[in-house]
Amino acid sequence: MKTLRRYLYREVALSVAFATLAFLALFFFFDMVDELRTVGAAGKAYPLSSALLFVALRQPQHVYELLPITVLIGTIFVMARLAQNSEFTIMRTSGLGPWQALGTVLTLGAMFTAATFAFGDYIAPASERAAQIVKARQLGPASLGITGAWLKEQQGGQSFAINVRTLEPDGQMRGVRIFEFDASGRLASTTRAAEGRVDDGGGAPGWTLAQVQRNVFTRIDTDQAHVERLAEARWRWPTQVTLDMVAAALLNPEKMPTVDLFRYVHHLQANGQSAQRYEIELWRKVFYPLSCLVMVVLSLPFAYLHFRSGGIAGYVFGGVMAGISFFLLNNLFGFAGNLQNWSPWITAAAPGLIYSLLSLVAFGWLVLRR
Repeated sequence: MKTLRRYLYREVALSVAFATLAFLALFFFFDMVDELRTVGAAGKAYPLSSALLFVALRQPQHVYELLPITVLIGTIFVMARLAQNSEFTIMRTSGLGPWQALGTVLTLGAMFTAATFAFGDYIAPASERAAQIVKARQLGPASLGITGAWLKEQQGGQSFAINVRTLEPDGQMRGVRIFEFDASGRLASTTRAAEGRVDDGGGAPGWTLAQVQRNVFTRIDTDQAHVERLAEARWRWPTQVTLDMVAAALLNPEKMPTVDLFRYVHHLQANGQSAQRYEIELWRKVFYPLSCLVMVVLSLPFAYLHFRSGGIAGYVFGGVMAGISFFLLNNLFGFAGNLQNWSPWITAAAPGLIYSLLSLVAFGWLVLRR
């Protein structure tokens, strides 16, 4: 039985790797065509070699997005081929029962789940940061539109609105603005800084700002206030807002590690801000790797079908369509859940639950009953 398992593991792994490489080549081509417009617009400031490196560094994110689909396609291809060549029939007569086959593919699915999680939480975020560094060195730092990123924080009875125009690859923030409001909601001070950095200050978290201009408002009565204008070369502002939170406001939440995304969601909730979009992405990060388990179970019934000569192509095509439909359904539920304010974990889990039900129905009908 160990020999059969090793044979299945090897065949499925090779097939999934081939399908993943094929899709990656396609995505690399599309990304490169899109990036060539920037090369032409920037001229010598953004050479072709940097564009190639930037696109190559973004491929691990595509691997993370594609793995459940390629796992389905690769496993269907192997199962259908084994059925067509009567190899799976021989395996069944050798003692490979339905539950043993299910356990085997679930072990495979667990391996692919671990690989998907590793790409999504470690490899892809690191390569995405490296890609942004490559591009920022040529075209400038990351920014979010004209106004930059906005964050909010509460300290005691005071609240702060924070704006960061751009973020350098090395963590340097530029164009920092801080608006402080008192407990009554009235403006207490404004701070503008040309640049700033996040530091722990010997244990106390905060930002060190440079070239600072501050306006401090002292309320005289309900209608009048005294304004004190200050200019400082350096000024330290104590805050719990970390560099990861600033980056989260500037970058796509899909490309953040799960722990950083969880911290950012907690920060938004603690400061009374809407975290629906980020909560959905957090739960998708949790459930998405588990899709590989669903996909391998969905592919198992193909091993129990009877194929005519040349009929395998149609089933593989059906697997491709099923994988694409899962990808589209996953995105559809994400957008709909954000718009309709659905429960984040249900929104993220719904596509996987739907495909789990389909795979169990197919397994029960084709494998156990037939």
